[in-house]
Formats: sequence, structure tokens, C-alpha cells
Amino acid sequence: MPTFRFRVLFVDDEPAVRTTGAAVLEAAGYEVLTAPDGLEALHTLDDAQPDLIISDLRMPNMSGFEFLAVVRNRFPQIPTIALSGEYVTDNIPDGLLADTFFQKGDYSIPDLLNKVKELVRTAPERPVPGKRNVSPIWIALNGSGQVIVTCPKCLRSFDVDPSQVEEGEHKTSCPSCTNEFIFNIDHFSMPQFFNSESGGAARPRKAATPRSARG
Repeated sequence: MPTFRFRVLFVDDEPAVRTTGAAVLEAAGYEVLTAPDGLEALHTLDDAQPDLIISDLRMPNMSGFEFLAVVRNRFPQIPTIALSGEYVTDNIPDGLLADTFFQKGDYSIPDLLNKVKELVRTAPERPVPGKRNVSPIWIALNGSGQVIVTCPKCLRSFDVDPSQVEEGEHKTSCPSCTNEFIFNIDHFSMPQFFNSESGGAARPRKAATPRSARG
């Protein structure tokens, strides 16, 4: 009878660290997925959810701080371990949403594996928000006409084309993770963008200059 194997996602931008980490975990009996940064790790989560995530903190495109914050928001049931050589501390660094922190070069492989074993068998109990792909929107109140949406996948916010500001459902694509999602302009919740006399949509007074995604 085949033995069930827990799945671990190992995220680090250094190829040698990813290879070594995966080899250690596989030798301990785990199925291992790897990713070179937070954005790639989020795409991995679309296809296969792991039982535990181990992530470096300093990475390009999306840092471990940001990636683990997204995981805590979207997948709170998945336990997480952060690894970093940038922070010398006995505690979890401020602002880091992880269950455990290990300083690179200052922990043993048995200690790491013991913590992995503990977390996959007793996953933290946190409420799961459920899957969604609809974004709330923010309307600037200063007359600039700026419309901001937040990607429900990577949680990065960005401006959308002000010409889309008319009543109804709109589809857009996140410039960071390329996720396509929906936002809705509602006549009752955003009356400042509608002409009450004609009953039609009023254009913003000044078009906002699109900016890159913020995170």
C-alpha cells in the first residue's frame, strides 16, 4: 500500500539553496515543490496546495514578507516557516506572518525537520476566507478620477483606466501576477461617478496617470 506523503513548497531565489532544501526534505519523505520567488510560488499554489510552505525572505519580484502575508490572507490553513540570513533575532521579525522563523546558518537540519513534522501534523486553526476573484475598488475623493483595484490573488493594488468608470462589471488583469479578475462599478454605492440628471455614467474630471502595481 502506498504511503501518503506530505507536500512542502520550498521558495528561495538561490538555485543552490532550493536544490539542497528540496533534497533534504525529499530524503525525509516529503513531496517537494520549489519556486524562485513569491510570484512564482503563488502560481504554484493555483495548481497544487502544499501542507507546509518554507520561504526565504529576501527575494526579487515579491519578497518573502509579502508572499507570506498573501498566504496568511488567502491560505491561512497552510503553516509557514521563514528562512533568512538577513535578520539576527531570536524571535519572528516584526511584520512577518509566519509560524516559525529560522536564521540561515544558525539552525540544524534535524531542528528544521522536527519543526516541519510538527507543523504538517498539527496545522494551525485559522479561518479560511474562501476563494474569490472579485476585487473591491477605491475611488479617490479629491476629484482626480483615480480608480484603484486590488488583485485578489497577489493583493497588490494598481490604477485602472479611468475610461472604464461606468456602471457595470469590468474585467482587468493584474500587471504583477497577470491574474484576470472582476471589479464592479455600482450606481448606488458610487453615486459620485454618475450623472443624476441623465441617469448615465459621468466621466472622472481628470484622468489619472496609470502607475505600476504597489506592494
